[in-house]
Amino acid sequence: MTYSDASGSFAGMTTTTRDARSLPALAQEDLRRKAVNAVIAGMTQTEAARLFGVSRVAVSGWVKRWRAGGARALKAQPQGRPRGSRLAPHQAATIVRLILGRCPDQLRLPFALWTREAVQELLARRCGLEVSVWTVGRYLKQWNLTPQKPLRRAYEQDPVAVQRWIEQEYPAIHARAQREGAEIHWGDEMGLRSDHQVGRSYGRRGQTPVIPGTGQRFRCNVISSLTNRGDLAFMVFREGFNAPVFIRFLQRLLRHRNRPLFLIVDQHPVHKAKVVHKWIAGHGQRLTLFYLPGYSPQLNQDELLNQDVKSNALGRRRPSNQREMIADARGYLRSTQKQPSIVRSYFREKHVRYAA
Repeated sequence: MTYSDASGSFAGMTTTTRDARSLPALAQEDLRRKAVNAVIAGMTQTEAARLFGVSRVAVSGWVKRWRAGGARALKAQPQGRPRGSRLAPHQAATIVRLILGRCPDQLRLPFALWTREAVQELLARRCGLEVSVWTVGRYLKQWNLTPQKPLRRAYEQDPVAVQRWIEQEYPAIHARAQREGAEIHWGDEMGLRSDHQVGRSYGRRGQTPVIPGTGQRFRCNVISSLTNRGDLAFMVFREGFNAPVFIRFLQRLLRHRNRPLFLIVDQHPVHKAKVVHKWIAGHGQRLTLFYLPGYSPQLNQDELLNQDVKSNALGRRRPSNQREMIADARGYLRSTQKQPSIVRSYFREKHVRYAA
């Protein structure tokens, strides 16, 4: 008996074993049918495998399928990646809402961040759907979700207090400042360290670039305040941040201001120290302190200045000693001070836009 396929006659030929999965679906169906017919006609499975250039295991499987389901079991099946989503629309909406509104550990998942593996397990638990991480990646792309560096937010933060600050407390401070002709300043402190590293550097794939730098550790500190009109005041100092340092900065701040000054700061213990309040009380109505809700640095525009300085004045240069570090910080801050448009741009970030 002679058997042939699209490539010609196979009668009496010995072919090399091939992977039939590389063939088109209809060609696979035709190959399965011919191999099974050859076995039905009396050929052994080994002979049929050799004749059609496939493995004996493949022929054995085709024969089993034929015996279980007849010719229909040999028909071509859809190939390639399944189109569409196996999730119902309401299931997809639920998963997206959970990803945007909760952290994995809040849903009792063993992950801190939303990775593909975390979403994979969420789909399994909530929807009973087992999918690969690659499929999860396609779902995330369809949902317009991208990997991003998350903002850090303390557990202790009170969302109600944050909302009250934005909707009630700050508008009241702003209205009072307009009535009294006062300037509103936002203040904060930061520490700069010699081993601080930000940004990325190009290098060969798989070979992390090495950046030489001093092994010595040194630091300095900066206290600053800014306004939504682009004013910036700062002081760089070597010692730790304490009440005398804070008072020294307030003295400098008032020295250059003729109008009353409202200074908004966080709830650092130094800001609330008795000696600080006593000093402020001795200056009449020239200075009033207001406090942001606890654990809410995202509400303070001065935090954006801090990050700017760390990234551009320190992170991209390598100071060899404390004096050089202080010079770099002062130089960058003075340059920023002369460009009010840069200071005003901090107020356009979405979390602090309420005070622009």
